[in-house]
Amino acid sequence: MMMDFTTGSFSSTLYQGDCFDVLRTLPDNSVDLIVTSPPYADQRKSTYGGIHPDRYVEWFTPTAIELLRVLKPTGTFILNIKEKVVNGERHTYVLQLILRMREVGWLWTEEFMWHKKNSHPGKWPNRFRDNWERLLQFNKEKQFAMYQDAVMVPMGKWAESRLRNLSETDKRRDNSRVGSGFGKNVSKWVGRDMAYPSNVLHMATETSNKNHSAAFPLELPSWFIKLFTVEGDLVLDPFMGQGTSCVAATQLQRNSIGIELNEEYYGLACSNVDNTFKQSPTYGQPSLFSVLNESHGLTE
Repeated sequence: MMMDFTTGSFSSTLYQGDCFDVLRTLPDNSVDLIVTSPPYADQRKSTYGGIHPDRYVEWFTPTAIELLRVLKPTGTFILNIKEKVVNGERHTYVLQLILRMREVGWLWTEEFMWHKKNSHPGKWPNRFRDNWERLLQFNKEKQFAMYQDAVMVPMGKWAESRLRNLSETDKRRDNSRVGSGFGKNVSKWVGRDMAYPSNVLHMATETSNKNHSAAFPLELPSWFIKLFTVEGDLVLDPFMGQGTSCVAATQLQRNSIGIELNEEYYGLACSNVDNTFKQSPTYGQPSLFSVLNESHGLTE
């Protein structure tokens, strides 16, 4: 099943089916950004059946290979995932997955952390509650599209004291003492109102996706869409749930493709994306860019 939503300048195409099967129909080097949160090991059993941690890497590898094929050389893949505890210790399937993805051709470029500002309290005999999740960044090439200015944040109060009395070291590029090759010139930030963020994202889990078993806030994909794409680019979510990534892409005037196995969630995703498109001032006009074009045999 497939639904295509279009407006005057961008479109969103949603598929109901297995993501591996759908991905095989997409053209090579066609996607600018992949952002997704697949079912974690042994979780969402009631909706997705669950994958045992020991089999997770084997299960995800064919999809990872297809994602590598469809991503542009300048594109980025953001994978939201978190280890689970098995028999009193953290399972290593996420670490094993990173190694496997490198083996099939991915570059593990960066790791972001999603700090859940409002995670639910809890108590366990040998650990504290999970308050963060991994956001792994993979790329095909070392040079990729990145628009850092799009996610700048207010400088903050630290500048008032840190930049008030600059030392001589602060006024030149001071090479790192640990020999990393990185350096800084703090004086360049004098008079600036905005700064680049860190790789820790502080976002609440509260979301409009109250009918989905995994809370994926709209702010999360929006941040990465702004960082790695521009208007008119193509965003893919192969495990889209209720379509949050596609809604974010639509709001930011990017094209998007979403794939969802669960029929109920697919219906909700179609409704969410449709409602978002209806808010566009160009809703109903012919799209200037169609994800499903006849040259690739993807039309109904």
